[in-house]
Amino acid sequence: MSATLSSTKAAAALRTAARVSAESLLVLLMAAVTLWLVGRMWPVVWPLIVGLFLTTLTWPLTRFLRRHGWPPALAAASVTVLFLLVVTGIAALIAVPMASQSGELADGVVEGIQKVREWAAGPPLNIGDDQISGALDTAMARVQDSVGSVVTAVASGLGTVLNGVVTAVLALFLMFFFLKDGPRFLPWLARQLPGRFATDVPAVAERGWDTLGTFVRSQAFVGLLDAVFIGLGLWVLGVPLVLPLAVLTFVSAFVPIVGALFAGLVAVLIALVSNGPTDALIVLAIIVVVQQLEGNVFQPMIQSRGLGLHAGVVLLAVTLGGSLAGIVGSLLAVPVAALIAVVWNYLREQLSEPAARPESDEPETAAVPA
Repeated sequence: MSATLSSTKAAAALRTAARVSAESLLVLLMAAVTLWLVGRMWPVVWPLIVGLFLTTLTWPLTRFLRRHGWPPALAAASVTVLFLLVVTGIAALIAVPMASQSGELADGVVEGIQKVREWAAGPPLNIGDDQISGALDTAMARVQDSVGSVVTAVASGLGTVLNGVVTAVLALFLMFFFLKDGPRFLPWLARQLPGRFATDVPAVAERGWDTLGTFVRSQAFVGLLDAVFIGLGLWVLGVPLVLPLAVLTFVSAFVPIVGALFAGLVAVLIALVSNGPTDALIVLAIIVVVQQLEGNVFQPMIQSRGLGLHAGVVLLAVTLGGSLAGIVGSLLAVPVAALIAVVWNYLREQLSEPAARPESDEPETAAVPA
Protein backbone atom coordinates (compact mmCIF):
# COMPACT_ATOMS: atom_id res chain seq x y z
CA MET A 1 0.00 0.00 0.00
CA SER A 2 1.52 3.33 -1.09
CA ALA A 3 2.09 5.98 1.57
CA THR A 4 0.00 9.16 1.36
CA LEU A 5 1.44 12.63 1.64
CA SER A 6 0.91 14.47 4.88
CA SER A 7 -0.82 17.80 4.31
CA THR A 8 0.62 19.14 7.57
CA LYS A 9 4.20 18.30 6.61
CA ALA A 10 3.72 19.64 3.07
CA ALA A 11 2.34 22.94 4.38
CA ALA A 12 5.23 23.22 6.85
CA ALA A 13 7.75 22.55 4.07
CA LEU A 14 6.12 25.20 1.87
CA ARG A 15 6.18 27.73 4.71
CA THR A 16 9.84 26.98 5.35
CA ALA A 17 10.69 27.31 1.64
CA ALA A 18 8.76 30.60 1.43
CA ARG A 19 10.53 31.99 4.50
CA VAL A 20 13.97 30.95 3.21
CA SER A 21 13.18 32.43 -0.24
CA ALA A 22 12.05 35.74 1.28
CA GLU A 23 15.15 35.95 3.46
CA SER A 24 17.39 35.10 0.49
CA LEU A 25 15.70 37.81 -1.60
CA LEU A 26 16.31 40.34 1.17
CA VAL A 27 19.99 39.34 1.34
CA LEU A 28 20.34 39.62 -2.46
CA LEU A 29 18.57 43.00 -2.39
CA MET A 30 20.96 44.24 0.27
CA ALA A 31 23.93 42.99 -1.76
CA ALA A 32 22.61 44.74 -4.88
CA VAL A 33 22.15 48.02 -2.98
CA THR A 34 25.66 47.72 -1.56
CA LEU A 35 27.15 47.14 -5.01
CA TRP A 36 25.15 50.09 -6.38
CA LEU A 37 26.49 52.36 -3.63
CA VAL A 38 30.05 51.14 -4.29
CA GLY A 39 29.59 51.91 -7.98
CA ARG A 40 28.32 55.41 -7.20
CA MET A 41 31.30 56.04 -4.92
CA TRP A 42 33.83 54.35 -7.22
CA PRO A 43 36.07 57.45 -7.67
CA VAL A 44 36.71 57.23 -3.92
CA VAL A 45 36.55 53.45 -3.51
CA TRP A 46 39.11 52.65 -6.23
CA PRO A 47 41.94 54.81 -4.76
CA LEU A 48 41.09 53.31 -1.36
CA ILE A 49 41.49 49.77 -2.74
CA VAL A 50 44.77 50.63 -4.48
CA GLY A 51 46.02 52.29 -1.30
CA LEU A 52 45.20 49.15 0.69
CA PHE A 53 47.06 46.98 -1.84
CA LEU A 54 50.12 49.24 -1.64
CA THR A 55 49.91 49.28 2.15
CA THR A 56 49.92 45.49 2.39
CA LEU A 57 52.99 45.47 0.14
CA THR A 58 54.93 48.03 2.19
CA TRP A 59 53.63 47.31 5.69
CA PRO A 60 56.28 44.64 6.63
CA LEU A 61 59.11 47.19 6.22
CA THR A 62 57.15 49.84 8.11
CA ARG A 63 56.45 47.41 10.93
CA PHE A 64 60.15 46.53 11.10
CA LEU A 65 61.12 50.21 11.41
CA ARG A 66 58.48 50.91 14.05
CA ARG A 67 59.62 47.93 16.13
CA HIS A 68 63.13 49.37 16.08
CA GLY A 69 62.08 52.67 17.60
CA TRP A 70 61.19 54.78 14.57
CA PRO A 71 58.28 57.18 15.11
CA PRO A 72 55.17 56.16 13.10
CA ALA A 73 55.20 59.30 10.93
CA LEU A 74 58.92 58.98 10.13
CA ALA A 75 58.64 55.27 9.33
CA ALA A 76 55.62 55.82 7.08
CA ALA A 77 57.23 58.76 5.29
CA SER A 78 60.50 56.89 4.76
CA VAL A 79 58.77 53.82 3.35
CA THR A 80 56.58 55.97 1.09
CA VAL A 81 59.59 57.83 -0.30
CA LEU A 82 61.48 54.54 -0.75
CA PHE A 83 58.49 53.08 -2.60
CA LEU A 84 58.40 56.09 -4.93
CA LEU A 85 62.14 55.75 -5.58
CA VAL A 86 61.75 52.03 -6.37
CA VAL A 87 58.85 52.69 -8.76
CA THR A 88 60.79 55.51 -10.43
CA GLY A 89 63.85 53.26 -10.73
CA ILE A 90 61.80 50.49 -12.32
CA ALA A 91 60.34 52.97 -14.80
CA ALA A 92 63.82 54.25 -15.62
CA LEU A 93 65.12 50.70 -15.95
CA ILE A 94 62.49 50.07 -18.59
CA ALA A 95 62.50 53.43 -20.35
CA VAL A 96 66.22 54.35 -20.51
CA PRO A 97 67.47 51.26 -22.40
CA MET A 98 64.52 51.48 -24.77
CA ALA A 99 65.18 55.18 -25.40
CA SER A 100 68.90 54.55 -25.98
CA GLN A 101 68.10 51.94 -28.61
CA SER A 102 65.03 53.68 -30.02
CA GLY A 103 66.88 54.51 -33.25
CA GLU A 104 67.85 50.89 -33.83
CA LEU A 105 64.34 49.75 -33.00
CA ALA A 106 62.80 52.28 -35.38
CA ASP A 107 65.13 51.17 -38.18
CA GLY A 108 64.27 47.57 -37.38
CA VAL A 109 60.54 48.32 -37.56
CA VAL A 110 60.96 49.96 -40.96
CA GLU A 111 63.05 47.04 -42.15
CA GLY A 112 60.46 44.60 -40.80
CA ILE A 113 57.66 46.39 -42.63
CA GLN A 114 59.69 46.28 -45.83
CA LYS A 115 60.24 42.54 -45.39
CA VAL A 116 56.52 42.03 -44.87
CA ARG A 117 55.81 43.94 -48.08
CA GLU A 118 58.36 41.87 -50.02
CA TRP A 119 56.85 38.66 -48.63
CA ALA A 120 53.33 39.80 -49.51
CA ALA A 121 54.47 40.65 -53.07
CA GLY A 122 55.66 37.08 -53.66
CA PRO A 123 53.74 33.84 -53.87
CA PRO A 124 51.25 32.79 -52.75
CA LEU A 125 49.74 36.24 -52.05
CA ASN A 126 51.26 38.14 -55.02
CA ILE A 127 50.10 41.49 -53.69
CA GLY A 128 51.62 44.31 -55.71
CA ASP A 129 52.74 47.74 -54.54
CA ASP A 130 49.74 49.31 -56.25
CA GLN A 131 47.36 47.23 -54.19
CA ILE A 132 49.25 48.01 -50.99
CA SER A 133 49.27 51.73 -51.82
CA GLY A 134 45.55 51.55 -52.59
CA ALA A 135 44.87 49.88 -49.28
CA LEU A 136 46.88 52.56 -47.47
CA ASP A 137 45.00 55.31 -49.31
CA THR A 138 41.68 53.70 -48.37
CA ALA A 139 42.76 53.44 -44.74
CA MET A 140 43.85 57.11 -44.72
CA ALA A 141 40.51 58.14 -46.25
CA ARG A 142 38.63 56.28 -43.56
CA VAL A 143 40.77 57.91 -40.88
CA GLN A 144 40.06 61.34 -42.35
CA ASP A 145 36.32 60.59 -42.49
CA SER A 146 36.33 59.62 -38.83
CA VAL A 147 38.39 62.49 -37.46
CA GLY A 148 35.67 63.28 -34.96
CA SER A 149 35.74 59.75 -33.58
CA VAL A 150 39.52 59.82 -33.37
CA VAL A 151 39.47 63.13 -31.49
CA THR A 152 36.84 61.74 -29.12
CA ALA A 153 38.92 58.61 -28.54
CA VAL A 154 42.05 60.70 -27.88
CA ALA A 155 40.15 62.92 -25.45
CA SER A 156 38.79 59.84 -23.71
CA GLY A 157 42.30 58.39 -23.51
CA LEU A 158 43.65 61.62 -22.03
CA GLY A 159 40.83 61.60 -19.49
CA THR A 160 41.67 58.03 -18.56
CA VAL A 161 45.34 58.93 -18.10
CA LEU A 162 44.39 61.93 -15.95
CA ASN A 163 42.09 59.77 -13.82
CA GLY A 164 44.89 57.25 -13.43
CA VAL A 165 47.28 59.95 -12.23
CA VAL A 166 44.73 61.27 -9.73
CA THR A 167 44.05 57.73 -8.50
CA ALA A 168 47.78 57.07 -8.07
CA VAL A 169 48.32 60.29 -6.10
CA LEU A 170 45.33 59.63 -3.83
CA ALA A 171 46.45 56.03 -3.32
CA LEU A 172 49.95 57.18 -2.27
CA PHE A 173 48.55 59.64 0.26
CA LEU A 174 46.20 56.98 1.60
CA MET A 175 49.09 54.51 1.81
CA PHE A 176 51.06 57.00 3.92
CA PHE A 177 48.15 57.52 6.33
CA PHE A 178 47.44 53.78 6.52
CA LEU A 179 51.10 53.08 7.32
CA LYS A 180 51.16 55.86 9.91
CA ASP A 181 47.83 55.33 11.69
CA GLY A 182 46.79 51.83 10.62
CA PRO A 183 47.46 50.04 13.96
CA ARG A 184 45.21 52.54 15.76
CA PHE A 185 42.25 51.87 13.46
CA LEU A 186 40.94 48.63 14.98
CA PRO A 187 40.98 49.90 18.61
CA TRP A 188 39.19 53.06 17.44
CA LEU A 189 36.66 50.98 15.51
CA ALA A 190 36.00 48.78 18.53
CA ARG A 191 35.21 51.86 20.63
CA GLN A 192 32.67 53.11 18.06
CA LEU A 193 30.63 49.90 17.76
CA PRO A 194 28.04 48.64 20.23
CA GLY A 195 27.68 45.21 21.77
CA ARG A 196 29.13 42.20 19.96
CA PHE A 197 29.96 44.32 16.94
CA ALA A 198 32.83 45.80 18.96
CA THR A 199 34.40 42.33 18.99
CA ASP A 200 33.20 40.74 15.75
CA VAL A 201 33.91 43.54 13.26
CA PRO A 202 37.55 44.16 14.36
CA ALA A 203 38.19 40.39 14.38
CA VAL A 204 36.88 40.02 10.82
CA ALA A 205 38.81 43.13 9.73
CA GLU A 206 42.05 41.74 11.13
CA ARG A 207 41.58 38.42 9.35
CA GLY A 208 40.67 40.25 6.14
CA TRP A 209 43.85 42.32 6.39
CA ASP A 210 45.97 39.19 6.72
CA THR A 211 44.17 37.66 3.73
CA LEU A 212 44.71 40.77 1.62
CA GLY A 213 48.43 40.74 2.43
CA THR A 214 48.65 37.08 1.44
CA PHE A 215 46.99 37.87 -1.90
CA VAL A 216 49.39 40.71 -2.74
CA ARG A 217 52.46 38.66 -1.81
CA SER A 218 51.27 35.64 -3.80
CA GLN A 219 50.54 37.84 -6.83
CA ALA A 220 54.04 39.31 -6.58
CA PHE A 221 55.51 35.79 -6.45
CA VAL A 222 53.53 34.75 -9.54
CA GLY A 223 54.77 37.86 -11.37
CA LEU A 224 58.33 36.99 -10.36
CA LEU A 225 57.94 33.50 -11.84
CA ASP A 226 56.65 34.99 -15.10
CA ALA A 227 59.53 37.45 -15.26
CA VAL A 228 62.16 34.77 -14.58
CA PHE A 229 60.88 32.23 -17.13
CA ILE A 230 60.19 34.76 -19.88
CA GLY A 231 63.47 36.55 -19.17
CA LEU A 232 65.40 33.28 -19.45
CA GLY A 233 63.74 32.55 -22.78
CA LEU A 234 64.63 36.00 -24.13
CA TRP A 235 68.20 35.66 -22.87
CA VAL A 236 68.68 32.24 -24.51
CA LEU A 237 67.42 33.65 -27.84
CA GLY A 238 69.70 36.69 -27.57
CA VAL A 239 66.87 39.24 -27.59
CA PRO A 240 68.05 42.69 -26.45
CA LEU A 241 66.60 44.55 -23.45
CA VAL A 242 66.13 41.33 -21.46
CA LEU A 243 66.21 43.01 -18.03
CA PRO A 244 63.74 45.80 -18.89
CA LEU A 245 61.39 43.27 -20.48
CA ALA A 246 61.59 41.02 -17.40
CA VAL A 247 60.83 43.97 -15.12
CA LEU A 248 57.94 45.00 -17.37
CA THR A 249 56.58 41.43 -17.19
CA PHE A 250 56.75 41.47 -13.38
CA VAL A 251 54.97 44.82 -13.07
CA SER A 252 52.35 43.86 -15.66
CA ALA A 253 51.47 40.71 -13.73
CA PHE A 254 49.50 42.86 -11.26
CA VAL A 255 47.12 43.87 -14.09
CA PRO A 256 45.28 40.75 -15.28
CA ILE A 257 44.84 40.01 -18.99
CA VAL A 258 45.84 43.42 -20.37
CA GLY A 259 49.14 43.48 -18.48
CA ALA A 260 50.21 40.12 -19.88
CA LEU A 261 49.11 41.07 -23.40
CA PHE A 262 50.98 44.37 -23.26
CA ALA A 263 54.22 42.88 -21.91
CA GLY A 264 54.04 40.01 -24.42
CA LEU A 265 53.40 42.38 -27.33
CA VAL A 266 56.42 44.48 -26.42
CA ALA A 267 58.65 41.40 -26.13
CA VAL A 268 57.47 39.96 -29.46
CA LEU A 269 57.93 43.32 -31.21
CA ILE A 270 61.47 43.73 -29.95
CA ALA A 271 62.31 40.15 -30.93
CA LEU A 272 60.85 40.77 -34.39
CA VAL A 273 62.82 43.93 -35.12
CA SER A 274 66.07 42.65 -33.62
CA ASN A 275 66.20 38.91 -34.31
CA GLY A 276 63.70 38.34 -37.09
CA PRO A 277 60.33 36.62 -37.45
CA THR A 278 61.54 33.14 -36.43
CA ASP A 279 62.74 34.23 -33.00
CA ALA A 280 59.65 36.43 -32.64
CA LEU A 281 57.44 33.36 -33.11
CA ILE A 282 59.55 31.45 -30.59
CA VAL A 283 59.18 34.33 -28.09
CA LEU A 284 55.43 34.32 -28.71
CA ALA A 285 55.29 30.58 -28.02
CA ILE A 286 57.32 31.00 -24.80
CA ILE A 287 55.01 33.77 -23.59
CA VAL A 288 51.88 31.76 -24.38
CA VAL A 289 53.21 28.67 -22.55
CA VAL A 290 54.30 30.70 -19.49
CA GLN A 291 51.00 32.56 -19.35
CA GLN A 292 49.06 29.31 -19.59
CA LEU A 293 51.16 27.80 -16.80
CA GLU A 294 50.62 30.93 -14.72
CA GLY A 295 46.87 31.08 -15.23
CA ASN A 296 46.16 27.36 -14.90
CA VAL A 297 48.90 26.06 -12.59
CA PHE A 298 51.00 28.62 -10.69
CA GLN A 299 48.40 31.20 -9.73
CA PRO A 300 45.62 28.80 -8.64
CA MET A 301 48.06 26.63 -6.65
CA ILE A 302 49.84 29.51 -4.89
CA GLN A 303 46.73 31.57 -4.20
CA SER A 304 44.63 28.57 -3.19
CA ARG A 305 47.22 27.58 -0.56
CA GLY A 306 47.81 31.09 0.75
CA LEU A 307 44.17 32.21 0.73
CA GLY A 308 42.53 28.94 1.75
CA LEU A 309 40.60 28.73 -1.52
CA HIS A 310 40.43 25.76 -3.84
CA ALA A 311 42.18 26.23 -7.20
CA GLY A 312 38.88 25.76 -8.99
CA VAL A 313 37.31 28.53 -6.89
CA VAL A 314 40.15 30.85 -7.88
CA LEU A 315 39.66 30.12 -11.57
CA LEU A 316 35.88 30.56 -11.35
CA ALA A 317 36.26 33.81 -9.37
CA VAL A 318 38.61 35.31 -11.96
CA THR A 319 36.29 34.27 -14.79
CA LEU A 320 33.20 35.66 -13.07
CA GLY A 321 34.94 38.88 -12.08
CA GLY A 322 36.21 39.45 -15.62
CA SER A 323 32.75 38.85 -17.11
CA LEU A 324 31.07 41.22 -14.64
CA ALA A 325 33.56 44.08 -14.38
CA GLY A 326 36.31 43.53 -16.96
CA ILE A 327 39.93 44.10 -15.93
CA VAL A 328 39.09 45.57 -12.54
CA GLY A 329 36.81 42.63 -11.85
CA SER A 330 39.58 40.17 -12.70
CA LEU A 331 41.97 42.05 -10.41
CA LEU A 332 39.56 42.14 -7.47
CA ALA A 333 37.85 38.77 -7.94
CA VAL A 334 40.30 36.66 -5.94
CA PRO A 335 40.68 38.99 -2.92
CA VAL A 336 36.91 39.53 -2.82
CA ALA A 337 36.32 35.77 -2.87
CA ALA A 338 38.91 35.34 -0.12
CA LEU A 339 37.29 38.05 2.02
CA ILE A 340 33.88 36.42 1.55
CA ALA A 341 35.43 33.14 2.72
CA VAL A 342 36.88 34.92 5.77
CA VAL A 343 33.46 36.30 6.73
CA TRP A 344 31.78 32.96 6.12
CA ASN A 345 34.31 31.03 8.21
CA TYR A 346 33.98 33.54 11.05
CA LEU A 347 30.18 33.26 10.99
CA ARG A 348 30.45 29.47 11.05
CA GLU A 349 32.73 29.66 14.07
CA GLN A 350 30.33 31.92 15.92
CA LEU A 351 27.21 29.93 15.01
CA SER A 352 28.64 26.46 15.58
CA GLU A 353 27.76 24.49 18.67
CA PRO A 354 30.67 23.80 21.00
CA ALA A 355 32.09 20.34 20.54
CA ALA A 356 30.83 17.85 23.09
CA ARG A 357 33.44 16.52 25.44
CA PRO A 358 34.03 12.79 24.99
CA GLU A 359 32.68 10.66 27.80
CA SER A 360 35.20 8.63 29.66
CA ASP A 361 34.71 4.86 29.61
CA GLU A 362 36.15 4.51 33.13
CA PRO A 363 33.65 4.98 35.96
CA GLU A 364 34.25 7.89 38.21
CA THR A 365 35.54 6.87 41.63
CA ALA A 366 34.49 8.72 44.72
CA ALA A 367 37.19 10.51 46.58
CA VAL A 368 38.27 8.67 49.68
CA PRO A 369 38.56 11.00 52.63
CA ALA A 370 41.88 11.00 54.28
